[in-house]
Amino acid sequence: MLLFLLFLLAAGEAAAAAAATTLTATPAKLTQSDREITIRWSGLPDPDGLDYVGIYSPPTSSDRDFLGYLFLNGSATWRTGAGELTLPRLPNLRAPYQFRLFRWPAREYSYHHIDHDGNPLPHGRHRVAASGEVAFDSPSRPDQVHLSFADGVDEMRVMFVCGDGGRRVVRYGPAKEEGEGWKEVAAEVRTYEQKHMCDSPANSSVGWRDPGFVFDGLMKGLEPGRRYFYKVGSNSSGWSDTYSFISRDNEANETIAFLFGDMGTYIPYNTYVRTQDESLSTVKWILRDIQALGDKPAFISHIGDISYARGYAWVWDHFFNQIEPIAANTPYHVCIGNHEYDWPLQPWKPWWATGIYGTDGGGECGIPYSVKFRMPGNSFVPTGNGAPDTRNLYYSFDSGVVHFVYMSTETNFVQGSDQYNFIKADLEKVNRSRTPFIVFQGHRPMYTSSNEARDFAHRQQMLQNLEPLLVTYKVTLALWGHVHRYERFCPMKNFQCVNMSSSFVYPGAPVHLVIGMGGQDYQPFWQPRKDHPDVPVYPQPERSMYRGGEFGYTKLVATKEKLTLTYIGNHDGQVHDMVEIFSGQVSNNNGVPEVIDDTKLSTGVSTKLKIPLFSLEIVGSVMFALVLGFSLGFLIRRKKEAAQWTPVKNEET
Repeated sequence: MLLFLLFLLAAGEAAAAAAATTLTATPAKLTQSDREITIRWSGLPDPDGLDYVGIYSPPTSSDRDFLGYLFLNGSATWRTGAGELTLPRLPNLRAPYQFRLFRWPAREYSYHHIDHDGNPLPHGRHRVAASGEVAFDSPSRPDQVHLSFADGVDEMRVMFVCGDGGRRVVRYGPAKEEGEGWKEVAAEVRTYEQKHMCDSPANSSVGWRDPGFVFDGLMKGLEPGRRYFYKVGSNSSGWSDTYSFISRDNEANETIAFLFGDMGTYIPYNTYVRTQDESLSTVKWILRDIQALGDKPAFISHIGDISYARGYAWVWDHFFNQIEPIAANTPYHVCIGNHEYDWPLQPWKPWWATGIYGTDGGGECGIPYSVKFRMPGNSFVPTGNGAPDTRNLYYSFDSGVVHFVYMSTETNFVQGSDQYNFIKADLEKVNRSRTPFIVFQGHRPMYTSSNEARDFAHRQQMLQNLEPLLVTYKVTLALWGHVHRYERFCPMKNFQCVNMSSSFVYPGAPVHLVIGMGGQDYQPFWQPRKDHPDVPVYPQPERSMYRGGEFGYTKLVATKEKLTLTYIGNHDGQVHDMVEIFSGQVSNNNGVPEVIDDTKLSTGVSTKLKIPLFSLEIVGSVMFALVLGFSLGFLIRRKKEAAQWTPVKNEET
C-alpha cells in the first residue's frame, strides 16, 4: 500500500511539473531560407544535468523511438529551468518534426540500453512537455539531388528524392536560363519498404523511417566537355534549384577526380550510432577545389562506408543533404562497403569469412544503397529474402585518359565468380593508347599496415585471386578504404617493392593506397612488427612510403604522360603527400603517343625519348649541341623536383 501511495505521489509531482513546463520549437514552417530551428523551454522545476529534448519524426513515433536527443545543459541558462537550444536545418523526412522534453533521473541511468559507443541511451520515460509540429512548407519539393555517369558517354544521370511518387521531370540545356535549347525527360521512380530490410535496427520501429520516392532521370545527347544547366521537379509539386555540370569528355587529355572512403555524416544531435563530424571538412575542402577548377570537368569517388546509417534510415537523409553542394554539380560515384551491406544471412559467406562478414550493415543488406544510387553497368546479386536486388557492385568507365574500375569486396570476387570474370574481361580490353592509366577501387584493402587482424583471411583471398590480375594487366593505382587512415605503399606485388621512389615510370606493379580517412574516426593501432613487440613504437614497414592519421581526401590529376595523386589534409587544406607515375608515353605535335624507353634516373623517372634525328647532315653540330643542352637541363630540373618531395616517414609513435 505504501509503495502504491509513493507511486501516486510521484505521478502527481510529474503531472504538476508537466503542467508548468512549456516547450516550443520555431519556426513552425521551414522555408528554403530558414537555416535553423530554435527550441525553448521554461518552467522546469529542479532541472538536472540529464534532462533532455528528444527529436521525433513523424510526430506519431512512440517516446522510445526518437531520432536523437540534446541535453538541456547545452544551454547556458539550463539551471534556471529555462533556456534555448538551436539546431541547424534538419533534412526533410517527408513528415513533420516534434520535440519532447524528458526527465532522466540518475538512478535510471542504465547500461542495458546503450549506443554504438557503449554510452547509455535515454529510455523515453518521464515526458514533461512537447512542442508543436515543425513542418516543411514544400514537403514534395525535390531534395537530395546528386549526379553520376551513365553507360553512354553523352549521358548524365541525376537522382533525387520526393515525398510522393507523382510524375517528375528533368529539364536541362546549355543556357543558364531555361528556354531555347533546353530539353525535358521524365524521371523513373523507385522506393523500398520496411519489410525489405533484412535485420534490426533497419526493420524495427526504432530504425525504420519512410525513405520517400527516389527519382532517376537520364540526360542524353550531351556534347562532350560542355557546361549544362538543369533542374528537377514539376510545376505542381515544385522545382529544385538550378544546378550545372560539365559533361563527360572521353577524348579529353586531362582527368581530374577527388577520391576517398569512409566519410560518413555529420549529425547535429546525439543518436544511436557514432557520426562523423569531420565529414563536413571533407566536403568543404572538396567544394573549394571543385570551384577552383572553373569549367574543367571532374568527378568524385567514395569507395565504401558511405553514410554509416547502419540501419537508422534518417542518417541517409542527412548524408545526401550534406553532399548536395558537391554532388548536384559533380558526378558522385560509390562502391559498396561493409556498413552498407553485411548481415548474418548474406548470400555469399565462405568458411574463411565467418568472422568477417557480420552485422555491420545494420540490417540494410545494401537496399538503401542500391536504390538511392545508380552506377554504370548492371551488376547485382539477389538478397535471397524477396527484397530488391543489391546493385552497384562492380562497374567501370573511362574518364579522359584514365580507366576506372570499381569492385565489391563484400560479395563473391574469387576466381570463377561473375565479378572476377567481369574484372578480368574489363581489364583485358582497356585501350592503353587512349587510357594509359588504370585506377582500381574497392572497399576492404589488399594491403595495410594497420592492425586489422579480423580481415587477415580476406586480404589473403584478395592477394590470391585479384593481385595477379592487377599485375598482369598493369593496373596503375589500387585504392582502398575500410582502414580510416591514409597510407601509400610502394609499387608492389606479393609484398615486394619494385620501386622505392615517389616519381617513376610505371614499374610493372600497382601503387596501393588506403584512403579511408574521409571522416570516420575509429581505427586500430598500426600493426606492431615482430622485432619490436615490447616497444611502444609502431615502426613503419619499408613498403609503406607514407602513412598518417589526419582526415582528408585525395586528388587525382592525369594527362597521357603523367598521373599525379595528392593527399590533402582536412586540418589545413594543404598537400601532405604525393606520388607521380609516368605512363611511358609522350604526345607529339599530332597528339600521337610515343614511347619512352627504360633509361631512368635515381628517382625512377624515364627521360630518354625515342625521337628521330631529322637530317643531322643538314642540322650539323650546332643543332646537336642545342639538343644535348636541352636534355641536360631537363635532367637537372627533374632531379631538383625529386628533391622537394616530402621525405618518407620511418616510424610513428
